[in-house]
Amino acid sequence: MSAGLCQAADADDLFVEGAAQNQAKAICAGCPVRAECLAYALDGRIEHGVWGGMTERERRALLKRRPTVRSWAGLFEAARVEHEAVAGSCGRRTA
Repeated sequence: MSAGLCQAADADDLFVEGAAQNQAKAICAGCPVRAECLAYALDGRIEHGVWGGMTERERRALLKRRPTVRSWAGLFEAARVEHEAVAGSCGRRTA
């Protein structure tokens, strides 16, 4: 996650409460490693701070909704591969 946009931010800006969390989430908006960051927080059950654009409350709710997911990193990687395959097949012409 050394490529994260948050590297340029003050770490204290990512561990805030209330309305300030929206500003913290905005840092994540265009981050190239957002999914990896979120997977790290979900897999590690990190309880504090904004990770991958989600607050601790949002992450807890997601974990509660999807209790059978064993590896969020694996799930996100599989989704990325599938998305790329579908996007690639949409660009091909058939005879």
